[in-house]
Amino acid sequence: MSGQTSTLISNIGELMTQDAEHRVLKDAAVVIEGERIAWIGPASEAPSADGHMDAEGRAVLPGWVDSHSHLIFAGDRTAEFEARMAGQSYSAGGIAVTTGATRAASDEELTRLAAGRVAEAVSQGTTYLESKTGYGLDLENEARSARIAAATVDEVTYLGAHLVPAGADAEEYTDLVCGPMLDAVRPYVKWADVFCERGAFTEEQSRRVLTACRDAGLGLRVHGNQLGEGPGVQLAVEFGAASVDHVNYLSAADIGALAGTWSGWDASTGTGTRGTVATCLPACDLSTRQPLAPGRALIDAGVQIALAANCNPAPPTRAPSPSASPRRCCRCT
Repeated sequence: MSGQTSTLISNIGELMTQDAEHRVLKDAAVVIEGERIAWIGPASEAPSADGHMDAEGRAVLPGWVDSHSHLIFAGDRTAEFEARMAGQSYSAGGIAVTTGATRAASDEELTRLAAGRVAEAVSQGTTYLESKTGYGLDLENEARSARIAAATVDEVTYLGAHLVPAGADAEEYTDLVCGPMLDAVRPYVKWADVFCERGAFTEEQSRRVLTACRDAGLGLRVHGNQLGEGPGVQLAVEFGAASVDHVNYLSAADIGALAGTWSGWDASTGTGTRGTVATCLPACDLSTRQPLAPGRALIDAGVQIALAANCNPAPPTRAPSPSASPRRCCRCT
């Protein structure tokens, strides 16, 4: 054991693990050192610890880590959802509706709304939560979105490249995203993202955004292949992005490229070089009437996938709920 304060959790009725050979341990124990799980196993073999907690026979399972959400927004897009349910197709245009409401909201209102969404997520089992900016879409409002997010969630992603605002020149706005806006949000964010999709940012614009954000020291993510096959996945692979999210429309070449990023990873030992994760967002897929991402094909090819709730202004994904997990799992088995 290290020099950090440790806690033994014993009398666990069932302990859910990520070990394929020992998925469920009965009469188990866990030892935590600082903020790290240091040991799991049978209670009879548990090492000593500084403190003790009795689970009283309850089940213990990993917390939900939500890697894709949009929590900093105001306004409502129920009408858009109702239109989609009536058969209208989804486009990225609804983002502009939320941008107006978000810009009009005070710091206090945005903070209150975001805190409420975080509280709801925690109440449903979320233990680690990411949020993006992306509904300010000008320097001032993207910067304050990043600042509010940094005070509210665990990790913040810069998504100034969510949509070109109405009336703006696309190239000039891309310059803003890559320059002054990036400088303004940099103190608050760990990641950068770009919506590489028709109606949002082109391949070349996305490449500029990813290059600038990489050079600024940010980790990279990509919104890609949500509305159709496109360059998003290939850009994510080229830039070594941590993830490419949505991935509803994938060619065999896209799946192969993602699989290639995992060639240096040994899943059995959890060692090696991690590749680009494909993040599936099933609740979003249902609400936008898009086909579900091909989770089984990705897994069979050796790609690691993630599941996220994609909390955003469009119902029914306004609440960050772990219920996205069973929806996706039903289609991966």
